[in-house]
Amino acid sequence: MYKIDVALILCAGYGKRLNPLTLNTPKPLLKINNLTLLENSINLIKYLGIKKIKLNTFYLKNKIKSFIEEKNFNIDIEIIEDGNEILDTGGGILNMMKASAESESNFLVLNSDTLWGKNYTQTINEMINFHFSNLNNNTLLVVDKNLSFDKNLNGDFSLDNNKIIKNLENNYIFTGCQIINKKAINKNFLEPSYNFSILKIWNNLIQKKILFGYESKNDFHHVTDLNTYYKLLKNY
Repeated sequence: MYKIDVALILCAGYGKRLNPLTLNTPKPLLKINNLTLLENSINLIKYLGIKKIKLNTFYLKNKIKSFIEEKNFNIDIEIIEDGNEILDTGGGILNMMKASAESESNFLVLNSDTLWGKNYTQTINEMINFHFSNLNNNTLLVVDKNLSFDKNLNGDFSLDNNKIIKNLENNYIFTGCQIINKKAINKNFLEPSYNFSILKIWNNLIQKKILFGYESKNDFHHVTDLNTYYKLLKNY
């Protein structure tokens, strides 16, 4: 069985769509059913048997640092700061990659604003096998938008034999989980201080027809905005 040694968690964002809650609390530390979104992500990584975590911080970074220090997660967690400016998703991922060992080339990346349950373990393990078996550089976990708790979310992509494309339908939503190899980061983005969205990488791979998707059959719960957050609180 193939395995990934390092998981990355994106924790640097402002979470503006959840103001005023995120004015003093970073989005990853918001709670649902008495569990923070960040702890939920860490638990999934532990279920997967991954031994090392890197997470990036920028906004209210000291609160995330204190949370990690106070908790005993029994897993190797390293905090990588974005620096003087927020690096966006692509820059944040690249910055964490560059802080990793040279031998570490494939990374599981999680957005912390999805509610990751233990039920995702089998799906993600299957995605890992798919990723390595096909020598993919980037594989996204996607879900049919009909399985989304937030019915206002539009689809991001379509799937064609596990290749991600964009067309008029776009019935699939990115869940916030992906596997990315260092090779997927274009040589134009070698500077860790460079601010860019992961969408830039995806669009480049879509044009080359080498961005892959693996379909999740799990119900998709995502903390999109304040209204959705309060609805989720009532359902958990």
